[in-house]
Amino acid sequence: MSARLPQDPLPLRDIHLPPNPSWWPPAPGWWIVLAVAIVLLITGYLLYRRARRARIWRARVLLEIRQLADRHAHDDIAYATALHQLLRRAVWRYSAEARHLQGEPWRHALAQVPVDDATLDTLMTLEARMYQPHAEFNRSAVEEAAHRWLHAAWRRMKPQERSHA
Repeated sequence: MSARLPQDPLPLRDIHLPPNPSWWPPAPGWWIVLAVAIVLLITGYLLYRRARRARIWRARVLLEIRQLADRHAHDDIAYATALHQLLRRAVWRYSAEARHLQGEPWRHALAQVPVDDATLDTLMTLEARMYQPHAEFNRSAVEEAAHRWLHAAWRRMKPQERSHA
């Protein structure tokens, strides 16, 4: 007996492919990439905002020191007094009784901010110049020392305090 194959081939249909996968919802890996990107964007924005505030603050302090220098261009005593008052306002954040300190206690109040001894010595000449008309006084050195001290004080502040400074 021989098997006989039918003469007419069976009617076969074309292959039906499944539909393409949907783009939504994405695979878990894409969710992780999205979460990391969002965290990086938020961190970058916060760091940018912090740096911008620091730049604005430094510009304001430099402007105020420059305005004091311009306002009292020919009067070293008035300049020393005004710069000393600016420092007292800044030291007040670290020491409540800073308004009334003089001499060595004032130096200790300034020393709460980590700066070198040369900066402290230069800032102490402000007090000497205020009360002694013929005391040694270098305007540019005092201005630079005040800027260094204020910059160190800003870096030492907590972020909550910086927003109110």
